Formats: sequence, structure tokens, C-alpha cells
Amino acid sequence: MSTGKRAGSRKGARPPRTLNRAALVLGAAITLCVVAWGYLVYAAIDFGTAARGGSSSAWMFMALACLGAIACLFTGLLLVARLMRALGITSPPEPADEAPRPVGGKRAAR
Repeated sequence: MSTGKRAGSRKGARPPRTLNRAALVLGAAITLCVVAWGYLVYAAIDFGTAARGGSSSAWMFMALACLGAIACLFTGLLLVARLMRALGITSPPEPADEAPRPVGGKRAAR
């Protein structure tokens, strides 16, 4: 055992881990979107099968299920981007400090 001025550990006590509620809510919302997307894809396939069998109203339901699946997948991808930001994996873009563009474009600026 060493003694002296610097005998102890230099590391301080670790702060307690806190629950990131925003990440938890985003994770639940992403899970919900993925489950809804899967159900809507399954429904679109089922309606497509019925439509090819001769049911004319099934075409409309198939189109609605496809649009719903697209919306769920898009929303889920947006939520994944927000989750990455909430977890600190990505950072917000820095504001651009560019001068305003001249009126009339490059040719007018000459």
C-alpha cells in the first residue's frame, strides 16, 4: 500500500445514471410505428390478393393501407433521427453565418 500526497485514486465518484425519459418515449413511439407499419403492409398484401380476386372495393383499401404504411415508416425514420439526437449520437447543425445573396444572382453582382 502506498502512502503520501497522491496515494488515492484520482477519479471522483461517478454520478448516478439518470433515466432519459425522452429517449424512452421515442423508443416506444418507434416501436409503435414499426408494428403499425408491419400490420399495414400485411393488410395491403391481403387487400391486394382480394382485389386481384375480383373485389373492386379492395383496391381502395389496398391503396389506403399502402399510404398508411408509407406514413408509418416515414414517421418512424423521423423518430429514429430524434432518438439519435436525444442520445447524443448526433448533434444539431451549426447555424450558417453566410452573407445574404445579392439580388439578381452572380451576373448582377459583376
